[in-house]
Amino acid sequence: MKGIFITGTDTGVGKTYVAAGIVRTLRQQGVDVGVMKPVETGCDAAEAGLVPADASRLMDAAGVDDPLEIVSPYRLLLPLAPYVAAAIENVNIDKGAILSCFKTLSERHEFMIVESAGGIMVPIVQDYLYLDLASDMGLPALIVARPGLGTINHTLLTVSALKSRGIKTAGIVINQSKDQRFGLAEKTNPAVIERMSGLPVLGVIGFGSQDFHAISMQLIANSPLVDK
Repeated sequence: MKGIFITGTDTGVGKTYVAAGIVRTLRQQGVDVGVMKPVETGCDAAEAGLVPADASRLMDAAGVDDPLEIVSPYRLLLPLAPYVAAAIENVNIDKGAILSCFKTLSERHEFMIVESAGGIMVPIVQDYLYLDLASDMGLPALIVARPGLGTINHTLLTVSALKSRGIKTAGIVINQSKDQRFGLAEKTNPAVIERMSGLPVLGVIGFGSQDFHAISMQLIANSPLVDK
């Protein structure tokens, strides 16, 4: 399959920010990008139903008119792991339906950006994690990590989980989601992560930066399924 499965080392690391930035840049380079947020929790309640902020942001970045029902087939109110939120809200998540939506979108677009909720080990349904979904979609992963203390552990654990399922990882993006000064940990972590994981750190995104050009160009260069 053609595309990238974006996951994080934790919640709140800025996956949607990074995903939208990559989508916009690929679009500027003439790539037809489709987007998908299979399950979004913590949606806002409105008269017309639940509004998925992340999926809406991705759709806006991509400029697509795909039906929301296939871009974000499952939308839940509670800001919890999908499996937990769905159980409380009496929603039956069908992994087959998610994969069917993905197939439809991947046939419509040249390149797909799929964003998980939280990290790769977050459960969608009982005994079915985002790790399983990435494997079933056949997409390489892109890991979004935070820059500070603790990120080496979280990132290497994510890499290990992906390797255990034979999922290729395109690289790691370190995103500064909070406006704070870089200390010694933030300055040294990228090189340590790159050396210990054996994966490239494609970029370090400063707080509020919109410069995703270098990262996106590396993704294009490494994808045989995108016309250069």
